[in-house]
Amino acid sequence: MATDEDFMKIALFEAKLAYQAGEVPVGAVIVVENKVISKAHNKKELLKDPTAHAEILAIREASAYFKNWRLSNATLYVTKEPCPMCAGAIISARIKRLVYGCSDPKSGAVDTLYEMLSDKRLNHQVDVISGVLKEECEMILKSFFRGIREIKEVRSDIFKV
Repeated sequence: MATDEDFMKIALFEAKLAYQAGEVPVGAVIVVENKVISKAHNKKELLKDPTAHAEILAIREASAYFKNWRLSNATLYVTKEPCPMCAGAIISARIKRLVYGCSDPKSGAVDTLYEMLSDKRLNHQVDVISGVLKEECEMILKSFFRGIREIKEVRSDIFKV
C-alpha cells in the first residue's frame, strides 16, 4: 500500500513539470482508495487563467472522472499549502483529507494565515497533515523564485542608464 510520501512524490513530479514550463512549481494529486484519480500542476501562465492552480485543476479532473462534484472519499496531496481560493474549492468539493508539503507564509489558508479547513463555522472540515516531504517542496519553490530574482537582476543591469 502506498504512503503519503509516495503520493507526495507524484505531486512533486507535477511541480517539476510546472517548473519546466515556467509556472510556479506546485503539483497536486487526488487519491481515492489508494488509486491516483487525477494529477495536475499550475497552469496560470499557459492558460492565462488566475484559477488554474494545481489544486483546482486536479479537483476538476477528479470531478469529471466521478461525474460528481462531491469528492468525499478523496485525499488531496499538494506540494504547497493551499491559498484561500483553493481551500474554498477543497471545502466545496467535500474532500476528506489534505496532505501538503510546505507552508505558504504569503497566502496559506490552511494553517499559516487562515485556518479555513478547520473552521467550524463552515459546512465542511478537512483532516489535514502538513510537512510531508517539506524540504523537497520548499527547495523547488526556492529554486524557482531564486531564478526569477536572478533574471530580474540581469535585466536591471542591462537596462541601467
